[in-house]
This record gives sequence, structure tokens and C-alpha cells, in this order.
Amino acid sequence: MLIMFSITSCKENVANKINKENLEVAKKRDYNTTEGAAAITFSKKEHDFGIINEGDIVETTFTLKNTGKSELIITNATATCGCTVPEWPREPIAVGESGEIKVKFDSSGKPNKQSKTVTLTTNTAQGKETVVIKVQVTPKQKK
Repeated sequence: MLIMFSITSCKENVANKINKENLEVAKKRDYNTTEGAAAITFSKKEHDFGIINEGDIVETTFTLKNTGKSELIITNATATCGCTVPEWPREPIAVGESGEIKVKFDSSGKPNKQSKTVTLTTNTAQGKETVVIKVQVTPKQKK
């Protein structure tokens, strides 16, 4: 009997159980949330350091502006490698105001072409924003 109940209960179309009114309310809520969200405009999203020597430590700054409709909050910044260290504003950035993301790259043990991505966790509609650094590292001469 339990098996029969299991087999017949699976024949129901799940789509028929969705309350269309709830679906419309959710669509409007999601639209309003993204329309009022913070937004980031970067002065640049990529920086190429060119050619450097292995062991050099280089730094660049990405300037950003909150072009959204609410305060911009960056809760975290992570890089694809421990050799890349980002610093980000810990305080909210007001609408129309600017901030800076500083990215430091240590080329020790990183010869040849390198590309590192820094991911910002934000309260923008996307929830994540990225910037990229690139560099060509000349390897140390072997002794």
C-alpha cells in the first residue's frame, strides 16, 4: 500500500501547485530590490603591470564610484592567489561617492605571465564584482 501511494503521488504536476499570485509578488519584490541596489562603476577593471622582475612587489589602485540608489557595502575581497592582497573600504560608500581598492602583487616564486582576479562581495544586484591584474614576470637568473 505504501508503494502504491508513493507511485501515485509522484504523478502530480508540481507546476500546478505554484500560486501565481505569490509568483507575481516575488517578481515585483526582486525587481524592486535590484532597482534600488548599489551599483559600481570602475575607472578601470583591469591593470597590466607590464614586465617586472621576479621578487618585485607592485601595487595598483582601482577607483570605483557608487552609481546606484543605495549605500555600497563591500563585505569582502578575495584574490585567486595568496600572492595578491586586496585592501577595500570597510565603511559604506554613499551614493555618488568614490572609494579605492588597492591591490598588491608579490611576484616571488611567480615567474612568467600572471593573471590574478580579485572578487569583491558587495550589495550590488550581482552580489559580486571583479577586477583583474596582469603582469609578465622575468624569472630570476639561476646561479
